[in-house]
Amino acid sequence: MQAKLREGRNALARKVFHGRAGQLYHRCQDGMEDQIGALGLVLDALVLFNTRYTDAAVAQIREDGFEIRDEDVARLSPFVRHHNNVLGRYSFQLPELPGGLRPMRDRHATDDG
Repeated sequence: MQAKLREGRNALARKVFHGRAGQLYHRCQDGMEDQIGALGLVLDALVLFNTRYTDAAVAQIREDGFEIRDEDVARLSPFVRHHNNVLGRYSFQLPELPGGLRPMRDRHATDDG
């Protein structure tokens, strides 16, 4: 089980650390340590984001009357990465969100407009 968790974290790190093909290019060790420290901080933030929203999604699904077994929830991973956009610009200003989270997607809404 530990190996699967470690591989999940490493796969997320590879997705985030895409610049220069995932290689450190600082000439000094301090620069490399800073780069690794920043990567760790970003990974921790993504894991926290994924954990909070997975918990909110499970709660919403249960509130909608669907059964989700605790054994199934225990198998969910905070290292999911397919929905994370690691390209582009980033804003680190916290928006005012009700309850601290963005609203969950309405399952009755359509994507048509």
